[in-house]
Amino acid sequence: MGFDFDLIVIGSGFGGAITACRLAEANLKVLVLERGRRWSKETYPRKATDSWFWDNDAPERENGWIDMRVFPQMAIAQGAAVGGGSLIYASISVEAPPHAFDQGWPVEINHPELKPHYNTVARFMNVQTIPVSQWTPRTRLIKEAAEKAGYGDRFKLIEMAVSFDPDLTLDPDNPPRVADSKTFTNAQGVSQGTCVHLGNCDIGCEVYAKNTLDKNYIPWAEKHGADVRELHIVTNIVAEGAGYRVFYDRIVSGQRVSGQVTGAKVIVAAGSLGSTDLLLNCRDRTGSLPRLSPFLGKNWSSNGDFLTPAIYPSREIDPSIGPTITSAIDFLDRSVNNQSFWIEDGGWPNLVNDALRTGSTDVRNLVLKGLVEGIRLGLQQVDPAKGVMPWFAQGVDAGNGTFRLKRPWYFFGPKKLYLDWDSAKSEAAINTIIAMHKKLSTVTGGMPLVPPMWTLGKSLITPHPLGGCAMASGPGQGVVDHKCEVFGYPNLYVCDGAVFPRALGVNPSRTIGAIAERTAKLIVNP
Repeated sequence: MGFDFDLIVIGSGFGGAITACRLAEANLKVLVLERGRRWSKETYPRKATDSWFWDNDAPERENGWIDMRVFPQMAIAQGAAVGGGSLIYASISVEAPPHAFDQGWPVEINHPELKPHYNTVARFMNVQTIPVSQWTPRTRLIKEAAEKAGYGDRFKLIEMAVSFDPDLTLDPDNPPRVADSKTFTNAQGVSQGTCVHLGNCDIGCEVYAKNTLDKNYIPWAEKHGADVRELHIVTNIVAEGAGYRVFYDRIVSGQRVSGQVTGAKVIVAAGSLGSTDLLLNCRDRTGSLPRLSPFLGKNWSSNGDFLTPAIYPSREIDPSIGPTITSAIDFLDRSVNNQSFWIEDGGWPNLVNDALRTGSTDVRNLVLKGLVEGIRLGLQQVDPAKGVMPWFAQGVDAGNGTFRLKRPWYFFGPKKLYLDWDSAKSEAAINTIIAMHKKLSTVTGGMPLVPPMWTLGKSLITPHPLGGCAMASGPGQGVVDHKCEVFGYPNLYVCDGAVFPRALGVNPSRTIGAIAERTAKLIVNP
C-alpha cells in the first residue's frame, strides 16, 4: 500500500531530531510530530504569568516550557518543545566512559562502535569547552575544591553545545551584556550569537549561544524537506500493512483536533517517559500493539542526579553568571565506595535568585516550591546571587524503576503512567555523592545544605530520565534490538533515552545522539 510518509518521527529531542535529519538527507519523505511548541527568544517564559508548565492531563489548556511529573519518591523534569530536552538541558555534551557499556547493553553497542557517531554529533552541534579567559567563579571553585581535597588530577573542563567568543574575557564584577554577543551564521545556515554568560541556559538563551537542536539538526532536516509540526500529541500507533497508522491530537485554539497519518516506518522518540507511556498505552489500553515485550517499562533510571547547594558566607560565587555547568571532578572509575559518579559545578538563572531572595511562591509546582523553600532555610544571612554554589552530580543508580499504567484512585478514573521506584537500592550511590559534595564544600569554606526532600523523604528529582524501552539482545530482556527496532514489529523503532538499559553516570545527550546517528545510518544502509 502507499503511505503518506516514508518515515514518521514522534518527538524532536536528540533521538527524533537526529534521525529525522539524517533520513531527510537520504531523500526520505519525513514527518515529525512534536507535542510542544516552537519557542524563540521572543516567547521564552520569564514572568510568573508566562507559559512555564506543560499539563500532561490537559495540554490544550497548558502547553508550556517544562513538563514536571511527580511520582512516589521521584520527580522528573522534561522539556516540551520543538527541540525537546535540548531547550532545557545544561548544554553538556560528553561521551560516556567505555566501561558504561560493559554490562546490560547488546554486544553490538560499545564505545568503539559509537565513537564515530559521538564525533559526528560533536561536530554538528559545535561542542567546545569554556575558554580559560571565561572561567566562572564556580569553575574556579570546583577546581580549587578538587585540589584541596586531593583530587586535582580528576578535575576537567567538559564539552558543551555552546558557542563562545574566544576574544571575550569574563569579569564577574562587570559581566557582559546582551549587546556584547557577536552574531554569526552557523554551519546549518542559522543565525546565532556568542555566549555572554547570562546564566539562562535552562530557560532559553536570549542570544542563541546555546546550540539547541532547533538551531542545527531540525533546520537542516527542514532544508531537506522534513515536515516538522508543533503541538501534535500522538495517542496511538496501529500496524497497517508493512507500516503504521499514527493517531494524534492537534492543539488548535485551546482545543484538541484529532487526526491520523500513515508511514512506512515510525520512530518513537518522545523521551523516556513519553515513549514508554505511548507504547504501554498501545499494548495495555488500546491493544493496537499487543506483542510488545513484557519487559516494557522496566529498568528505568534517574541517572543518579543530585543537587546539594552550599552556602559560602565569605566569598562571591554568583550561580547565575555563566553556563549552567562547565566542569567536573571525575570518579567514574569507582574509586570511591565502588560507586561510579562525577561532580559538576551547577548554576541557576536569576529567576531562582529572585525566588530565594523574596520567598516568592509564584512557581506553582509543589516539587519546585519545596526545593526552593528547602534552600531558603539556610540562606538567612547570605545573598543567593553571591554566596551559593549548587554542587551537582550524576551517578550510576540501581536502575530498578518500573513504569506501568495504573488508575490514580482505587478503580476510578483513566489509567495513567505510574512509576514504581525503590530509592533504597540507590542509597549507596546517592549517599556517596552527598558525602563528596560535603567534602568539597567544607575544604573550600562552604556549608552544604542537603535537600530535605532526600534527608526526610528519600525523594529525588531528575532531568535525565533513562530507560523504559530497554535495548537488549531479545524480547525477554528488553523492548528494542541494537538497531533500536522494536521486537515483533518490523519498521517500528524507539530511539531516545528510553532505550538505555542502565544509567551512564554522566550527562546522556551525546550518547542519545550517537545512538540516533547509528540507527539512522542502519536504516539507510541496512
